[in-house]
Amino acid sequence: MTGNRPGIDEALRAMAEPRRRAILELVSGHELAAGEIAAHFEVSRTAISQHISVLKDAGLLVERREGTRRIYRTRPEGIDQLRGMLDGMWASSLDMARQLVEAERGLTDAEVHRAG
Repeated sequence: MTGNRPGIDEALRAMAEPRRRAILELVSGHELAAGEIAAHFEVSRTAISQHISVLKDAGLLVERREGTRRIYRTRPEGIDQLRGMLDGMWASSLDMARQLVEAERGLTDAEVHRAG
């Protein structure tokens, strides 16, 4: 459940918007200034600034200042938290699929462990 992991719900809500996911992709490999990010979209800089703020508040982006410029990059801890949750869900799904196949074949746990 996400309720026991602070920030995951907020991060998922932030990533639900396609432009925010695109912003995260843009800054995943390197830092970009706000203007450089905005140049990739056909919306106002103000709209992009709002998306950036949502991503920062969700713990997915980090900002640093370089003179008057604001430079952004992904926040690894925020991304890792999401990855951990998704990895756990994936592992559980794979385990459930394995159990269903084994049950369909009529295998018991003892037989599976002997074969493995």
